[in-house]
Amino acid sequence: MNTKKQTFKVFAGIILSLSALAAQADWKVALNILGHPMKKAGEALELNLETQGDEGLADIYLAVKKLPDGPFSFISSDSSATQFTTEPHPYATGITNKNTNHRFEIPKLSRDIPAGKYAFYAVAVPVGANVFNQDAWLSPLAIKEIFFVNNNNTLPVPPLLTGTLNDAGQKVFELNLQRGQKSFLPGTSTETFGINGDYLGPTIRLSKGDKALFKVTNHLGERTTIHWHGAHVPAAMDGGPHQVIEAGETWQPSFEIMQPAATLWYHPHLHGKTGEHVYKGLAGFFIVDDEVSDSLPLPKTYGVDDIPIVIQDRNIDPDGTMNYTINNMENMMGFRGAYILVNGAVTPTLETKAQMIRLRLLNGSNARIYNFGFSDNRTFYQIATDGGLLQTPVPMNRLRLAPGERAEILLDLRQDINNYLILKSYSEETTPSLMRDSMMSRGRMMSDDLDMQTFDVMYIRIGEIGDNGASLPSQLTSIDWLQSATAVRTRTFVLGMGMGMGMGRRFSQSTERHMFTINGQSFDMNRIDETVRLGDTEIWVIRNQSMAHPFHMHDVQFQILDRNGAPPSASEKGWKDTVLVMPNETVRVIARFDDFADPDHAYMYHCHILEHEDDGMMGQFIVVP
Repeated sequence: MNTKKQTFKVFAGIILSLSALAAQADWKVALNILGHPMKKAGEALELNLETQGDEGLADIYLAVKKLPDGPFSFISSDSSATQFTTEPHPYATGITNKNTNHRFEIPKLSRDIPAGKYAFYAVAVPVGANVFNQDAWLSPLAIKEIFFVNNNNTLPVPPLLTGTLNDAGQKVFELNLQRGQKSFLPGTSTETFGINGDYLGPTIRLSKGDKALFKVTNHLGERTTIHWHGAHVPAAMDGGPHQVIEAGETWQPSFEIMQPAATLWYHPHLHGKTGEHVYKGLAGFFIVDDEVSDSLPLPKTYGVDDIPIVIQDRNIDPDGTMNYTINNMENMMGFRGAYILVNGAVTPTLETKAQMIRLRLLNGSNARIYNFGFSDNRTFYQIATDGGLLQTPVPMNRLRLAPGERAEILLDLRQDINNYLILKSYSEETTPSLMRDSMMSRGRMMSDDLDMQTFDVMYIRIGEIGDNGASLPSQLTSIDWLQSATAVRTRTFVLGMGMGMGMGRRFSQSTERHMFTINGQSFDMNRIDETVRLGDTEIWVIRNQSMAHPFHMHDVQFQILDRNGAPPSASEKGWKDTVLVMPNETVRVIARFDDFADPDHAYMYHCHILEHEDDGMMGQFIVVP
């Protein structure tokens, strides 16, 4: 029999034989991983091998295998350099029956090693005996596992800005939109956009009742905007496509925070350029606090146990180039990338303690929809939606987020001392439903390889026990539920495909036909599509006649009434500003338009797949007294 096949056959059946072997074994072999069982590139791997026997001499075999079905490699220390071979070779030979310790070390784990879980095996056999003959084994098999992360990326945490108080009682924030250079891949440099840095922006943090002034200066060399996604602000301060910041200019919006605690975000909204500008790096978190959230026993230390997590996907060439070119139908369906970035780092590692932690998840991708879960399929708890806290925590092991959506989750790590987890997207579980009955499903034009598989998003390496005192509240907040009977009007928005193929035509004109439409029309900057009365409660019916679309409304947070007549899931029973509408699905939402009326400045509603927004799937409404 071939040696490699013999090796696999013997070791594959080992676990079943352990109890019988333990009863007759004369030797003991202990194998321990020194340090954390999750290893990163550049770190050392150290194993301690301890042997003890009753009589005679023994050969000790040490082997490693990438799980679940990689080949076995035997490890030898016969020479000054450690050797790996597929041929059976003892790690140490002629070992006495006294207690002995052997140290195996790889000083620096290489990025050439594939990422994943590895098992190390050790066993004692008589000197010169065939290791494949289990009957001759002197000891039970010792097994220890590690997980190797094929990078040394530690999760970056965006800088926190809380503002500087001016004489008018406003908290002032300086935001500089600028070009930069960032290394996403080793040995490369990528041209990027950033806010106060090379890629992404700082986290803005304010409390309900605060008055804020922003000084947004454009150093990009081209025009853009900044929109406060999810914020309830006057239309003239909203940062939509009408509030253009020209190159070299400073825009100074000011407003009061008039909404409950929530995880919001900010990003460009220049018509025809939104997708490109977000893709290059213009985005940041906007966190709102209030008395209710402050009073709860939730994790609250920013960047330590209360952690912002923006997930994006990017295409990065081997030379570091990050191209954004809409030149084919696949990209027009929504631009997707092969690398998963979290807070601007490729599949990074979060270092944390064994305690309750809070992750503020933001899908900041242009088009990709994620189906989040953890590698051990554990339960976690959603505590907030786009617009704030849920009434009670919702237990789950999967969380689907479309572009623009946010969710806050609690992850209980108190029993995970020196353990590790992987945040994954189980995309293959949901992609078929996203494509169901879509006119594009036959050619899979709205998906890519990652959409059809499970992939790693972020690693979590847990250390010693923490003491933040956080716990899972049974009650989070109370929500003022809007009643359908109070709605004075129902409007319908049909999401569809136009006849024009606008690929690459980034600026809408009234005579230009684009690929995507709402109510049969593509976006026109000069057309007001809807007029809403201040103080009115309305029902908006969103009917989807094409592929899945996340529908986003500016100005207000809404509540989901139903999906195809069925009540929303518990995880969606809260305030929302973005809702994923599936193919051939009708979603009804209800909203109240309070506080701000301005007949001269419009708010937007649109698909939050940014390429769709840029190519026509957007409308605008005004609120009038």
